[in-house]
Amino acid sequence: MTTTVTEFEVHDIRFPTSEQFDGSDAMNPDPDYSAAYVVIRTGDGAEGHGFCFTIGRGNDIAAAAIEALRPHVVGRPAPTTPTALAALHTELTHDSQLRWLGPEKGVIHMAAGAVVNAAWDLAARGAGLPVWEYLAAMTPEELVSLVDFRYLTDALTREEALALLRAAEPGRTERAERLRAQGYPAYTTSPGWLGYSDEKLVRLAKEAVADGFGQIKLKVGGDIDDDIRRMRLARAAVGPSVRIAVDANQRWEVDDAVRWMTALAPYQPYWIEEPTSPDDILGHAAVRAGQPVKVATGEHAANRVVFKQLLQAEAVDFVQIDAARVSGVNENLAILLLAAKYGVPVCPHAGGVGLCELVQHLAMFDYVAVSGSWDGRVIEYVDHLHEHFTDPAVIVSGRYAAPRAPGFSARMLPESIAAHRYPEGPVWRARRTAQEVTP
Repeated sequence: MTTTVTEFEVHDIRFPTSEQFDGSDAMNPDPDYSAAYVVIRTGDGAEGHGFCFTIGRGNDIAAAAIEALRPHVVGRPAPTTPTALAALHTELTHDSQLRWLGPEKGVIHMAAGAVVNAAWDLAARGAGLPVWEYLAAMTPEELVSLVDFRYLTDALTREEALALLRAAEPGRTERAERLRAQGYPAYTTSPGWLGYSDEKLVRLAKEAVADGFGQIKLKVGGDIDDDIRRMRLARAAVGPSVRIAVDANQRWEVDDAVRWMTALAPYQPYWIEEPTSPDDILGHAAVRAGQPVKVATGEHAANRVVFKQLLQAEAVDFVQIDAARVSGVNENLAILLLAAKYGVPVCPHAGGVGLCELVQHLAMFDYVAVSGSWDGRVIEYVDHLHEHFTDPAVIVSGRYAAPRAPGFSARMLPESIAAHRYPEGPVWRARRTAQEVTP
């Protein structure tokens, strides 16, 4: 008997991370990590949880966009098969009046991703599998059926995608076993926030190496002399064999990026992330061609078309998918297939609140069933806010442990939702009270 979706809850959840400068960078100096959070429930009590990530103000707008999608879900059969999940993705991203607000980008597209990801959480839990295994158990034909190939066929056809997935079928079982035994390579950004003191940077960098990480990342882009000093300190702290990536968070013009990275090059940065506008395909290509450091981008890329063009223009050395920026699992599958077609490693963006929990599934699925490789690939890890989730990401010796619990690891603890709901949750009420009594 078909189960129907009967409830659709949306929550504005925010964490006051700006108080300690956690997450601070050259473009975003005071982020409050936040989630526009959705729960879908069926008549038999099953639940699916999803969210899109923001950094504070505007999270209410993202929550309102999710709420606008309610009519596409409530009263409908719960999507629990590849066919149904593909149909839901198509319906959410092709509602013509809502699509006008993008099209296929921005808040409404992120909202669609939150609902799509909640549906995947629901379906995988029903199957008793973590999402990475649920995806990796599908046939190439089922996986291809999940992808919207509109606007992609000049770079990747359905037939090419099917051939890629069929080529990766041999060895799926062995790679999944290796993943469970060894985990997936990670790097950490925890030492590198721009608001941290030099002493804190050095201490956390040394701790990261001691914890088994082979790569760290520093935020750059505020002041070139400061960045040279911080890079020199970080390199001395971790030694010559540990990779140090740097991230400008879109701060620069193309010429600035070339000049800045030429100055930092003696300290062997592994990549420069988001050197300029995430929409500037040719700008990224010029940065890549104009200085010696590899280029990574993608966490703010609006959709699969932007990734297609980055790859076509040879503008990027590392593709950085984000689990909550585009329209969920389905569109990220399209991006993984594009990256595999062009032979570019996928190194997902994470951190934030819940992004590590989500994106680990996509990278692990990519390893098992798409690229078949983790060479040159790492998932970002930031040690913030994992304690608020029922199935938090786990790092062992600098590697993500493969999730074993069913679902998408997206479920936040009920007490965390209640405490951090904005503006009425007790965490935020207490801050308003403190501000009122401060002279």
